[in-house]
Amino acid sequence: MLKNFEAFLKRKGSVKTQYISYYLKWVSDCYHFLNKPMENRLTLEQKSQFLTDMTKRYEDWQVKQADTALRLYDYFLSINKSPSSDAPSEKESWSVFEEKMREALRLRHRSLSTEKSYLIWLRSFKAFVNEKSPDELTGRDLQDFLSSLAVEKKVSSSTQNQALNAIVFFYRHVLDKNIDQELSAVRAKQRRHLPVVLTSREIQRIFDQLSGTNKLMAMLIYGAGLRLHECLQLRVKDVDIEQNLLIIRSGKGDRDRRTLLPESLKDNLIKHLSEIRSFYDQDRENDIAGVWLPGALEKKYPNAGKEWGWFWLFPSKSLSIDPRNHTVRRHHVHPSLLQKTFKVAVGKAGITKQVSIHTLRHSFATHLLENGYDIRTIQELLGHRNLHTTMIYTHVASKNVLGVKSPLDKGGLAF
Repeated sequence: MLKNFEAFLKRKGSVKTQYISYYLKWVSDCYHFLNKPMENRLTLEQKSQFLTDMTKRYEDWQVKQADTALRLYDYFLSINKSPSSDAPSEKESWSVFEEKMREALRLRHRSLSTEKSYLIWLRSFKAFVNEKSPDELTGRDLQDFLSSLAVEKKVSSSTQNQALNAIVFFYRHVLDKNIDQELSAVRAKQRRHLPVVLTSREIQRIFDQLSGTNKLMAMLIYGAGLRLHECLQLRVKDVDIEQNLLIIRSGKGDRDRRTLLPESLKDNLIKHLSEIRSFYDQDRENDIAGVWLPGALEKKYPNAGKEWGWFWLFPSKSLSIDPRNHTVRRHHVHPSLLQKTFKVAVGKAGITKQVSIHTLRHSFATHLLENGYDIRTIQELLGHRNLHTTMIYTHVASKNVLGVKSPLDKGGLAF
């Protein structure tokens, strides 16, 4: 069995060749310690017994390596088990559960993008378990699915975590099963990539290729450090021109925060507000349904969506059908509109870096750091929950905020 596992590791490339012998040792030691046949899949409790015993004799990194080895071996056993003789469940049953999943997401006011991505993961999971009856699903099915994403598809850790969140939501809120204590999947490798950052001159060159509302949105994203969806979902009442503030409501993690409103954009925003007022007045004259409201506000305050304060700061020029309840109303501009326009502007500006709209947010944080602002202030403006997330910008700042000079420069040595 171990020889087959060794061939599996070499074939999948999950482990560097020089470490494979150690992975085989940990698996062999574990089964010998538990006195179990090598073809048996272990429970979390059994693995924990072995790993706990290891902590008495080995270093932490070796215990972690053994844990990863056991996760990989468990997945190896799962794909080599004899196929189930049960016939696939009827597709209709999965359709019912998919609809229940959609209802559960909307009941908890998850965003439309979250709803779409969760349902996509649910369909992938359904295909992986060969349309096994949802009532028969266990935590081990999800464990094997997550392991396959890491081993077979080599997804990133963030993608694996999104899949985990989606299917755990399905188990918890649709199947009413708690599987928190049943998961021991192979973890996807966490790769830390440095963000791409533009210089001030490069940003100016891109802005020179933009015009109108697209230019205003791009400048606001850079000037306030916004995410794309945060910019698009701004309401008229979220702009405080007198205090130079923007209120970001229900940002990432469903948290509200305040950030700065660039002084240089105030006149442009005042002009923009007067222009979009015509869309608002037109909708009121035509008795169009109010704009979409978050959470249960639409039921609590039925007419709030028709108020000027709740109107989108960047409304679409045309009406659209709300996919949730099929109501005809005005939504904010579609994200692809700015993304495509920005990509064209980057090309015209002659920028060869791998740039997206989100690069403007990275540049905002990096430029503040270079200008001497403390990391805690930048963390608050960006809305990061963890300071470590903000700290990555210290690795891309073009100069040391303490003003430290290289001894080579200070010594005046010539090349």
